[in-house]
Amino acid sequence: MGLLQNIRCKIAEFMGKLSRYLIKLGSGMGKSFPGYIYLRIGKLECVRKLARNMKIGSVIITGTNGKTTTTKIIVLLLGNDTKIAYNYESNTINAITTGLLSGKADLGVFEYGIRDIKHAIPDTVCRIVDPVGVVYTNVSREHSQVSGKKNPFEEYLKAKKLLSTPMKRGVVVCNADDPRITYIGKEKEEDVRVCYYGLDIDMEDKTPITGDVFCPICKNELNYSKRYLNHRGIYQCSCGFSRPQPDLILTELITEKDGWQVKLEGEVFNYSTEKPISLDFMVNLPAFGVHNLYNLLCAAATYASFTPYPEKVENTIKSVCRDLDLSILPPGRFEIFNVDGKSGEKMVGMGQGDNGDALKANIQFMQTYAGDEIAEKTAFIYTTPDEGEYEIFEDHLSSIVSLNPRMVHVVPGRESVEAARKYYEIIKDSLPADFHPLSHEDMQNRIDKIGEIIKESPCPYVLVSGCGPEQYMWGNLKSKLKK
Repeated sequence: MGLLQNIRCKIAEFMGKLSRYLIKLGSGMGKSFPGYIYLRIGKLECVRKLARNMKIGSVIITGTNGKTTTTKIIVLLLGNDTKIAYNYESNTINAITTGLLSGKADLGVFEYGIRDIKHAIPDTVCRIVDPVGVVYTNVSREHSQVSGKKNPFEEYLKAKKLLSTPMKRGVVVCNADDPRITYIGKEKEEDVRVCYYGLDIDMEDKTPITGDVFCPICKNELNYSKRYLNHRGIYQCSCGFSRPQPDLILTELITEKDGWQVKLEGEVFNYSTEKPISLDFMVNLPAFGVHNLYNLLCAAATYASFTPYPEKVENTIKSVCRDLDLSILPPGRFEIFNVDGKSGEKMVGMGQGDNGDALKANIQFMQTYAGDEIAEKTAFIYTTPDEGEYEIFEDHLSSIVSLNPRMVHVVPGRESVEAARKYYEIIKDSLPADFHPLSHEDMQNRIDKIGEIIKESPCPYVLVSGCGPEQYMWGNLKSKLKK
């Protein structure tokens, strides 16, 4: 790096760190603005220099669902053992750079959202950050449109894959139960270590898969011997592609209303010591759904892969899991709570479900509380996708019809009221439904109306999910109702 470039990087670092003090860091631009300033002055080459300050290196977490929750748990686990820099809830290179600006650290832990190749530049991010770890949660259909243009699922999957493609060292952590993630892992086995994680429990998703799932190698239909959550499960194809044996497995699940117990078993390669770690113990968790079991398992596999103190793994995982509560969930994520209504107290399940996989997970989580009577005693307030997102609506519709709620209240989730009206016309052919044309511009009116529908509903259970801005709509809506 030449003298002028060194000077530019020093100035960029000074201005980036200065901006951290000028902005109260929080959700939104506060998590990315210092990185934005740094990149405007220093360009991408300076980020490479900044990333090299990490003693161990950086770990980047991506996927369709569970990125933020998984990243938060990883931060809690690794933060017990070493000094870390991190960022989550703002899924850009600017946010990663902001985390790198936080000061000297041994390890960086960064969430990174990828919608398409053009806007996320995943392979470029990999080259400049040079991570020792890339972590994949799952891949489902979402973001059918990016910046007004069609984003085919094949391109979306390719963009996820590119984040780890340049890696020639480290560990790629993959969800063995997701055939798309296994495909990415198999492609990397020649270059780096791949740590697979998965479930092996007595639980099965009997509802239809939302969205087509084909073998990523030969494109034929996959055969499932068991499905745990939508397309995640134990699968194989006639071409030989199949679910690999996980390195870390969740083998027991004991569920109770006030908490769960799970058992973790396996042998995970530790990057810092270059030795395997054996795990075999029970941990206590809050009752927060099968989807969050995957988030925990992913976080535990990542922690065991990168901690510099592998002898602490069991005690640290037990301690962090024991102290977990629902505050770990981002503002828009699904929660269950009670609300006083006109017909008495009712149980409300509420949160973002902006793709078929997420909405289905929310329905199943609600079902663990409502039981078999969920259909006949549930009102579903469905917040719709936007114009051009019919694929997402298709996946949503499959889950809603399978649930067969007593009533569906259709509300626009994104900007287009007319798109919501079209989706309502389709829904009402299969289920009792009504439509509320509430504009995105008057979000407070939308929030107030949803609250009114909940309180006036004669149903003891109300499920509110679909598309919508995480904090702008879901965070404010939950805050209003909880008061």
